[in-house]
Amino acid sequence: MRRAAVAACLLLSSVVHARAQRPLPNPTSGTSSPEFLPRGEFHLSADALRVDDPRFTWDTHFGGEVDLVDYVYGRVNGIADYEAILGNELRLFDPNQGNYTLEFSASGRAKQTEIAAYFHHESRHLGDRFKRFPIAWNVLGVRALRRFEVSTVTFDLQGGAGTVTEHAYVDYAWTADLDLVVRHPVSSRASLFAHGSGELYGIDASLSSRGTQSEGRVEAGVQIRGGAAAVELVAGFERRIDADPINFQAQRWVFAGFRVLSR
Repeated sequence: MRRAAVAACLLLSSVVHARAQRPLPNPTSGTSSPEFLPRGEFHLSADALRVDDPRFTWDTHFGGEVDLVDYVYGRVNGIADYEAILGNELRLFDPNQGNYTLEFSASGRAKQTEIAAYFHHESRHLGDRFKRFPIAWNVLGVRALRRFEVSTVTFDLQGGAGTVTEHAYVDYAWTADLDLVVRHPVSSRASLFAHGSGELYGIDASLSSRGTQSEGRVEAGVQIRGGAAAVELVAGFERRIDADPINFQAQRWVFAGFRVLSR
């Protein structure tokens, strides 16, 4: 029964689409008294991409997530991530994109569910290429997080939606996302996981005639924990809209890579 449950979880997560690598959903149970900076997590990752386009050979991230204050009934959280996309057009390792994500949220806990209001900012830049105009957008929205447990298997589920309050160059009007992580420990230091997430982008009809856009990422792998950090070995598939900042074209690729996480 346990193996069947794990297989069902992997199947469920495999049909969910995903955005670029973000910190995984992480609902927390809260502290017994108010605390300043009770939690911090940091990540570093690199994925080798298999796609017939010389602009996309590696996708790398580094950043972190910090609970600035936990006030027992909720928390104030901050996320920062820098993504560098590498191709091989000009040289073997050609960093042609640098994308920044900043997000702040404040949440409230209702039993096992955490509900947060968030402000999300993304900006996109070119490396070794000419671009003087900005490409960026801001989102104001609401998100819910919930953890479920079935025997030793955990399910971290996150969903949210928001309105685009400001944008430059892009035609987005609203966003909605869903994220699921399934974890199954196999020893005191190792666990299997599957992660699927997806995002919808509503389009401002006054700016563009294209319809609602969707993108997603699915991955599965193993996490091995050490004394001060953990490493995840992953493989999966991703569909990304507007993969190039200038051209509104989607890309699909399979990938394999690693992620280093603080503990």
